[in-house]
Amino acid sequence: MAPPIAEWSKLEIRAVVRFLFAKGTKCSVIYREIVENYGEHAMSMTQVYHWCSWFKDGRTSLQDEPMSGRPNTANNDWNTARVDEIIKVDRRVKLKEISLKLDLPKTNVYEIAHDKLSYRKVSARWVP
Repeated sequence: MAPPIAEWSKLEIRAVVRFLFAKGTKCSVIYREIVENYGEHAMSMTQVYHWCSWFKDGRTSLQDEPMSGRPNTANNDWNTARVDEIIKVDRRVKLKEISLKLDLPKTNVYEIAHDKLSYRKVSARWVP
């Protein structure tokens, strides 16, 4: 009986796929071997075929490729400077107005103003 999936790392299973593929084993046989040794939830047949295809195309890394798209956070130095500038121009500006001007989520604007710049609202004005 194979241990639960949590005990097997993805990289270990991918290494097995790469090893068996390098030996010339067909993808369907690789999938059966993985199911037999790691359990049916270790890797789907589709994923085995994807990895075989990638190894055939010359891929050597077992790591996931970096994902494209929006960065994890908008709290960078450039956005911090922009928020600070808007607050200094108009101390009565609201978070929603800043988020609309900068096209940032309101929660990120709040984090920048409160946590990074240490501004607080006192009598409807932003004060350091």
